[in-house]
Amino acid sequence: MMANYGFYEFFAGGGMARAGLGSGWRCLFANDFDQKKVKAYCANWGGGELLFGDVEQLKPLQLPGIADLVWASFPCQDLSLAGNGAGLYGARSGAFWPFWRLITKLADEGRKPSAIVLENVCGLLSSRGGDDFRSLCEHVSKAGYWIGAIVADARDFLPQSRPRLFLIALDTRLQVPGSVFNAYAVDHWHPTRLREAQALLPEASRAAWLWFSPPVPLASNLTLADVIDDEPDGVNWHQPDETRRLLDMMSPVNRAKVEMVAANKERAVGAIYKRTRIENGLRVQRAEIRFDIAGCLRTPGGGSSRQQILVSNGQKIRTRLISPRETARLMGLAEDYILPARYNDAYHLTGDGVAVPVVRHIGGTIIEPFLRANARVKVSA
Repeated sequence: MMANYGFYEFFAGGGMARAGLGSGWRCLFANDFDQKKVKAYCANWGGGELLFGDVEQLKPLQLPGIADLVWASFPCQDLSLAGNGAGLYGARSGAFWPFWRLITKLADEGRKPSAIVLENVCGLLSSRGGDDFRSLCEHVSKAGYWIGAIVADARDFLPQSRPRLFLIALDTRLQVPGSVFNAYAVDHWHPTRLREAQALLPEASRAAWLWFSPPVPLASNLTLADVIDDEPDGVNWHQPDETRRLLDMMSPVNRAKVEMVAANKERAVGAIYKRTRIENGLRVQRAEIRFDIAGCLRTPGGGSSRQQILVSNGQKIRTRLISPRETARLMGLAEDYILPARYNDAYHLTGDGVAVPVVRHIGGTIIEPFLRANARVKVSA
């Protein structure tokens, strides 16, 4: 397919937004400051469009052409529930501000991007009492963009629970087709926490708000068992004593789930996540299991955040760490996507990424109809 639209990819990681946008898009420019992720990006996409370095050091002249879309999955560490609460002014998530200054400078030069997608954790809605979300929406709307947001969960497409906030901005000088938004806030994409955050926005930001409402995807047929290998590469099965230790960490409810699937004597696959619970006033580390979908891949420091896999074949139960290739499948990456050789690097790459089919859905149902309505075709450098 010929590339019809051009895009910039900031905080690019391994290029998962690029993978999601697909062949109808041409990357004009990409940027990341993590050397290991940059290496993975180059292995999969080549390095011709990629500039390695801190976004704060970028200049407009380094960005070629005019982007139809800017995609920015900016750092979430200061916005997540597990973060330090510093919000958009933290050392990591604060990278949004130099990125945004760069975008406004492009507009000053007459190179205003037609559309912008900002992706982050849902904690952005409540970070610093909602001030971060209000500030972000104010800055984007004042720059001449219609704004709106959806909460999309990867589980609509993949066997992974991964809700993420996507703030979508469209140039107010252009026509927005009625097919991409509606007047109602209560639907699949707009949970209560988003509607409450939107209601607290300043009047000017609410006046610029559109309730984007893409079609709800059909239920995915892909199951957790489909993405888990019986003999994975890069990880070893636990010894029996380690498997027993994990089972002993389970509450009676979770242990009963394992016993139930074991009694069925058919292959069953579960994802185990370690969590700290308060029981009888004490903090207790528990191993919790789901047999329908995996928990959200994430990459805080420490091995306890890594998901583990349980496979039951009748009375035989085995456990192990999830493999890098399995995490890539949970993000919707193709089988031929080249992962870093080291386990930690591969897990960090996928756990920090954006789910590929979610990008495709947003691109195909909101961004591309908007661009087609305005015949914006600017892919040349």
